[in-house]
Amino acid sequence: MTGEKKYILAVPNFSEGRRKEVIESIVEPLKNIEGVTLINYEPEYDFNRTVVTLIGEPEALKEALLILAGKSYELINMEEQQGTHPRIGAQDTIPLFPFKNISLEECKALAEEIGEEVYKRFKVPVYFSGANARCEERKVLSFIREGQYEGLKQAVHKEERRPDIGPAVLHPTAGATIVSADVEGLTAYNVFLATEDVTIAKTIAKGVRGPSGGFSTVRAVGIKFPERSGVVVSVNMFDCGATPLYRAFNFVKQEAERYGVAVTGSEIVGPVKLDYLLNSLEYYLGLENFRKDQILESHLMK
Repeated sequence: MTGEKKYILAVPNFSEGRRKEVIESIVEPLKNIEGVTLINYEPEYDFNRTVVTLIGEPEALKEALLILAGKSYELINMEEQQGTHPRIGAQDTIPLFPFKNISLEECKALAEEIGEEVYKRFKVPVYFSGANARCEERKVLSFIREGQYEGLKQAVHKEERRPDIGPAVLHPTAGATIVSADVEGLTAYNVFLATEDVTIAKTIAKGVRGPSGGFSTVRAVGIKFPERSGVVVSVNMFDCGATPLYRAFNFVKQEAERYGVAVTGSEIVGPVKLDYLLNSLEYYLGLENFRKDQILESHLMK
């Protein structure tokens, strides 16, 4: 790796997905930072959050993420924010993943630096998750987010709910932020059903998620997106190598048939690895002995 540039993937989430002018104000400073590429940003109206995808060199990316967090804290008031996605803060999460020529340990160290700077600059308390978690329970976002912003505000004084950096009280408008590094990021995947009965989506979600008997690397909820017809099984997939996208899709489709409900389509939200698309392609086409280097564009990536 000597002499080669190092790159980290970051997929930060901030708690605004409805006010276009606010979203643009938060994201705009990221567009012209040397050493950082803004891949995309995807507002989700019903969730009321935006997922940002960045790739960058460590120090440049660190500064970009702190700029992003600062704008989120400035423009989002958690006392007023509402949405269907779990959240505890304006800049809700800052997750880092090794992308090229860099180790998980280096990403962990950078996550620690970012957490320290978040509190130093903005006085927003920080929870560490993933590989940076201080205890086993905090490796999982749902444990930290239990009760969401409103519930955490009442429970933050308890020893098991205290932030890892900062006092046992949330910032009055910005809440708290979760910072993490991990070897693998989640893939956000939505499957759309042709029914307005959200209880069907919730039942299917319960069946697909690990804690209630489904796939161990999957979490899911059944919800309604007001901006479109039908309901959604919204899936977070934490290891698409162990549980491929096609397997989750087929499970949802099979369960929906029980209720006489058709699957109208699906979508991937945010970044996804090429390998995770290829394993579904191989499955549906029944490809044998297919190699990634058969894809012409893969040679450009080198």
